[in-house]
Amino acid sequence: MLRRVTPILLTLLVVVLGVAALAARPTGEAPRRTADFVVLAGVAGLRWDDVDPQTTPTLWRMAQEGSIGSLSVRSAHRPTCPVDGWLTLGAGNFAAWNGGRGTGACPSVGVTVEQPDGIGANLPDQGAVVRYNQQRLSWGAVPGALSESVRCSVAVGPGAAVAAARPFGRVDRYAAELPDDPAPLLGSCVLSIVDLGAVSGEDPAARAEQARRADADLARVLAARPPSSLVLVAGVSDTGLPSRLHVAVADGPGWERGWLTSPTTGREGYLQLVDLAPTALAALGRPMPERLFLGRPAVTVGGRPADLSTALTAPADADRESAAQRRVAGWFFALLVGAQVLLALAVLPLLRRARRHAGPVGPKPVPRRVVATVELLLVAVALAVPAALLADVVPWWRGEHAGWWFATVTALLVVGGTVAVRFVPGHASTLGPLGAVAGLATLVVATDVLTGARLQLNGVIGYSALQGGRFVGLGTVGLGVFIAGSLLCAGWLAQRVRRQWRPMVMVAVGGLAVVVVGSPYLGADSIGAIALTAGVSVAAAISTGGWLTVSRLVWATMAGLALTIGYAVIDLRRPATERGSLGRFLAAVGDGTGGLTVHRSSSSNFETLVNSSLTVLAVVGALLVWFALLQPWGGLMRLFGIYPAMRAAMAGTAVAAVIGGVLSGSALDVAGAAGALVVPMAALAALRVLDHSTDRTQPADGGPANGRPGGPPRTPDRGDLDAVPARGGGPAPARPADAPADALADAPADGSAGDAGGGDPARRTPGRDARASTEVATA
Repeated sequence: MLRRVTPILLTLLVVVLGVAALAARPTGEAPRRTADFVVLAGVAGLRWDDVDPQTTPTLWRMAQEGSIGSLSVRSAHRPTCPVDGWLTLGAGNFAAWNGGRGTGACPSVGVTVEQPDGIGANLPDQGAVVRYNQQRLSWGAVPGALSESVRCSVAVGPGAAVAAARPFGRVDRYAAELPDDPAPLLGSCVLSIVDLGAVSGEDPAARAEQARRADADLARVLAARPPSSLVLVAGVSDTGLPSRLHVAVADGPGWERGWLTSPTTGREGYLQLVDLAPTALAALGRPMPERLFLGRPAVTVGGRPADLSTALTAPADADRESAAQRRVAGWFFALLVGAQVLLALAVLPLLRRARRHAGPVGPKPVPRRVVATVELLLVAVALAVPAALLADVVPWWRGEHAGWWFATVTALLVVGGTVAVRFVPGHASTLGPLGAVAGLATLVVATDVLTGARLQLNGVIGYSALQGGRFVGLGTVGLGVFIAGSLLCAGWLAQRVRRQWRPMVMVAVGGLAVVVVGSPYLGADSIGAIALTAGVSVAAAISTGGWLTVSRLVWATMAGLALTIGYAVIDLRRPATERGSLGRFLAAVGDGTGGLTVHRSSSSNFETLVNSSLTVLAVVGALLVWFALLQPWGGLMRLFGIYPAMRAAMAGTAVAAVIGGVLSGSALDVAGAAGALVVPMAALAALRVLDHSTDRTQPADGGPANGRPGGPPRTPDRGDLDAVPARGGGPAPARPADAPADALADAPADGSAGDAGGGDPARRTPGRDARASTEVATA
């Protein structure tokens, strides 16, 4: 009774720990009023490498006294052109100007601004823009939501008019250019938006001249700013391809010498364009239209170096890394797909010829050196993704040829990891390389997450701040690798204990992984934690062997639902500004706007499915498994029969990867990242199992079994892992000296099965042998 109840109790414990980990969030202070006036000054295209004491002295002094950060200018279009950036600024949501757009540089969009009364202005195209964002785009943005939240607003310049126009097109106060004395205009309303021009192109001299003109206008704004005011300077958009990170500076009471951040990023020194509108309202102490704003008020945090030059190296370096990441990631994943496909083709003939024949006639075995070489290549390709993540420890993006530096560092790490796996104790065993590779991959990802996920931000294997989707925790690729690595580690450990304890090992290791993935302090991925819970539950249910019965399926499903419901209930009880993705979705369903979220998720799934290289990895891996490894000659079914915990781990990985990808809008990306680790290791283990398929056990003393003529064969205990005793009195066929010798890992050719890797001690009877043979045959 205790054996049956203990796994269920452990699973419930993991659910409780998972809910607690997902629910615990850092306590944040409610935004408070800090100013009587807010001035938003925008310069399209302004980057941190445009700022220096000589070219932009005003902005330099402002950054020295205020708080600074890197601004992600994501909008509903990519790239974010100036008119899209100004529109997103005024909407507090991802918005875009209607009209056609080709590939390449931003088109010139003429904004018509009418001034019928000489005081305010009118944008005749505003109605069409609002309809376009409401009916054609999936973000539900309302252009002009910021100006609608205040009684009066001022706009200077055409870009500012786009941001300040109310939904029906009216701008309260408008000036085409900054007047000689802007003080009366800036003091006439609590909110002022100023267009300081643009900095475009890649010519350093031209950019410096444009930045100098914008800085001169900024000096006039600062000289005329109202008392007790907050001034925000932002590079509101890109001015062409490629996209970049831009300048964000806040200067005012309570914003001294810090880093800018916001709840939408959770990362010090980063905020998004959609955060500027709620920041302005929070500083003024005005209520926010929660259903209209996707952004959250920015705050300032300490820890910035006192010297501004030193402080600016961080955002400038982040801009360079994010730019290099986009170029390098494409060819890295293309090479990874090519390597996986070539190895899959190379493994097929080896699988066909790997199974040895006991008789005198049979195909000639593949030379051991060829098999050993292919095994090393399989280990290397499985370690490619963790090595690429670890490569960000070295600042490869600072070199002149960033791609070559990244390739060199990654190759060295792959070689080092492969050598470590080759010489790790237990490499000769069937599951030795699999356990070592899974352990290394899990260790790399977990260490990065536990230290702040610094390697994933703007990394080739991580996520880019330019995309604006994630700034902390586990990214899509990291989630796939961690799911696969942690579950394979759990299966490898579970296989080394007695059968009845395997679900507990699965639950214990998987529960720790769920906490790492879901905790907002660590992985910060609630959807990934829910998906991993489902995978762990499935793995624990079938880790002792047998099929996924109805009762086991109900157990696994209830565990996943319990975690989901528990987290949803707690998340919905939080304030709207502190909810996670699950809580925001359920709240949107409650107020009737959940369809937008579903539409965005489905669109993202389709776009990712069509355009991602990881989709190819997932498909190629599935084809190799289904049409080769799972065939009678492929060896994987034999591996699953001998090692039921590994079958459970791989099944749980598949379940968690598919659920996590679909629910997060990344289609098969999570499955592709997991498959990049699992499929090569499954092929390697299958090769080794087939290599031992005809091995026979030998008597302990070279004579009759157990030293008794006619006595029953002695079956190995867990201590006989490297010296397999007899099963019958006949001599074993010769085996090369370098062939691995796992105790029961090498099942006899007659179809009977052991329980290898440290399984149950053998007390075999004819009836039990028959049952074991039936179990493996059905597995």
